[in-house]
Amino acid sequence: MTDEIVIKAESLTKRFGNFTATDHVTFEVRKGEIFGFLGANGAGKTTAMRMLCGLSQPSEGKATVAGYDVATEYEQVKRHIGYMSQKFSLYDDLTVEENLVLFGGIYGMPRKKVRDKITELLQELGFETERKTMVKSLPLGWKQKLAIFHEPSIVFLDEPTGGVDPVTRRQFWELIYRAADNGITVFVTTHYMDEAEYCDRVSIMVDGRIDALGSPAQLK
Repeated sequence: MTDEIVIKAESLTKRFGNFTATDHVTFEVRKGEIFGFLGANGAGKTTAMRMLCGLSQPSEGKATVAGYDVATEYEQVKRHIGYMSQKFSLYDDLTVEENLVLFGGIYGMPRKKVRDKITELLQELGFETERKTMVKSLPLGWKQKLAIFHEPSIVFLDEPTGGVDPVTRRQFWELIYRAADNGITVFVTTHYMDEAEYCDRVSIMVDGRIDALGSPAQLK
C-alpha cells in the first residue's frame, strides 16, 4: 500500500426523488489498500459503489477514481477498473477458457497476455482440468474466483462472497490479498462482520451515511 490516493469522494450524494440513498459520503482510498464498505442491506453501499464505477450519476458532491471524474469521465473510469456486482455471472453457455478470452478482450488485454494469464490463473486455482468445462456446470464459488481475471488497477467487489460456502469465501479473500500485494486497490462491500477483519480500513454505512471509518482494530 502506498500514499497515492486512487479513490476520492467528497460529499457524494445520490437521491431518488425524496429518498436519499447515499448522503454526503466523504473518504479516500490509497493504492493497494483493501477498503471495506460494511453495512446492512439498504445502507447505501451498492449505490455509492455504482457512482464510483461510473454507472450512476451523483446528485451532489464529486468523486474521482484513478484520477478521473466519475460524473464527466465515466468511460475512462470504466476502462481502469474491474467491477463485480452481486449478480455477477459468467456466460453459462461458454467454457471457462472462452469466458476468460472474452473478458480479456473486453478489457483490452493483448492476446498473448490473455493466453498466459489463463494458464497461470487456472493453475493457481487448481482449475486446469476445467478449462473446457461449460461454466453452467461450475459451483457459484468457482465463478466468483474467476471474476478478477484481468487485473485492473482498481477492483470494485459488491458483496462478492454472498451465497458461497465458508471455504470458498476464505479462498476468495486469499485472491484479494494477492491482488493487493500486486498493487491492485480493492474496494469491497459486505454485510459480514468477519470479512471486515480482512480489510486494511473499514467504513460502516448506516442509512446512506458513513457512521465510522478506521482500521478494524480502531473500530473495535
